[in-house]
Amino acid sequence: MASEQEIPEGSVAAGHRVKLPRGASEPIEVFINGVAQRRGEDFDVAGGYIVFPRQIIKEGKLGGIRWLSMLIGIAGTYRKHETVDVSYRVGERTRLDSDVAIIPDDPA
Repeated sequence: MASEQEIPEGSVAAGHRVKLPRGASEPIEVFINGVAQRRGEDFDVAGGYIVFPRQIIKEGKLGGIRWLSMLIGIAGTYRKHETVDVSYRVGERTRLDSDVAIIPDDPA
């Protein structure tokens, strides 16, 4: 796993893994924020999981004042938020799951 990764203020490290659905088979393609990732370099598949060598970054929780200012249009949010999409086959059909859940790392 990558050791030093900068986590921008207001964002959190979500984890390194995504669980593949039951019956998922090759070809497996992964996209982060719509950009195709390279197997063996940007991700690997092992034991029913897609494993990334770095943390996937998600936007942290918004405080009440920040949420209210966004609601009334005073401010937006500009924090880093990565979405992971996975394309795979199940039988003869190709499926695409968007913004899949990132599995948090074990706090060990």
